Amino acid sequence: MTTIGIIGAGEVGSQLARAAVVHGYEVVLANSRGPETLRDLVAELGPSVRAAHAAEAAAAGDFAVLAFPYRPVDDLPVRELAGKIVLDTNNYMVWRDGHHPVIDSGEKTVHELRQEQLPTSRIAKAFTHIQAPSLFRFARPADSPDRMALAVSSDHREAVELVTRLYDQFGFDTVDNSPLSESWRSAPGTPMWHFHDTGQSREQLVLNLSRATRPTAR
Repeated sequence: MTTIGIIGAGEVGSQLARAAVVHGYEVVLANSRGPETLRDLVAELGPSVRAAHAAEAAAAGDFAVLAFPYRPVDDLPVRELAGKIVLDTNNYMVWRDGHHPVIDSGEKTVHELRQEQLPTSRIAKAFTHIQAPSLFRFARPADSPDRMALAVSSDHREAVELVTRLYDQFGFDTVDNSPLSESWRSAPGTPMWHFHDTGQSREQLVLNLSRATRPTAR
C-alpha cells in the first residue's frame, strides 16, 4: 500500500488526506504544531492515517505533499525527502507571503524556488487551482463528459506521471504545463485561475493556460 507523507494539515492538507484515504492510500500527516494537535483529525480520518513530526512524515511517504506557503528560509526535511517526488500545493500570495522580487519580476516561479530548497527531490506543482472542498464535488469517473481537468508542472517526467495517475484516481483529467518555469501560467490572477472555484474541462484549461501573460516587475 502506498503511503503519502503530507506536511501541512490545514484545509488543503487535510482534504488531500481525506481523498487519499478514500482511494486506498495510507497517510502520515504532519503540521508545524506537533502530532498531538492532530489527534481529532486523525480520529476522524480513520486507521489509515497517523500523525507525526514533519521529518517522520517525509521519511515515511513513498512520495510527499507540501501543503504550506513558501518561505525563503525554511527548515524543510531535505534529507528525508531526498530522491522522492514532492507535490507542492502552494500558491504565491503577496497579501499573505509578502513580496519576493525574484517572483514578482518573473525571473523565477515560487515552485522553482521550492525546487532549489529541495535540490535532491523532484518537485511537481499540483492541486494548486482547485478549492480543497471541491476535490470531492468536482470528481468524476474517467470518460465522463463533464470531467474537469487540473494542471501539473514539473521538471521531471516521472513526477508528472505520478500526478497524472493521482489526478485520475481522484477523478480529474490532467494538463501538463511543464516545466516549472511555466508554472506561472496557473498562478493566481491568470485566465485559468478565474475558474478555480467552478472547474474547467481539459480543452478550457489548455486554452486558458495559453492565454496567460508573463508577470512583470511591480
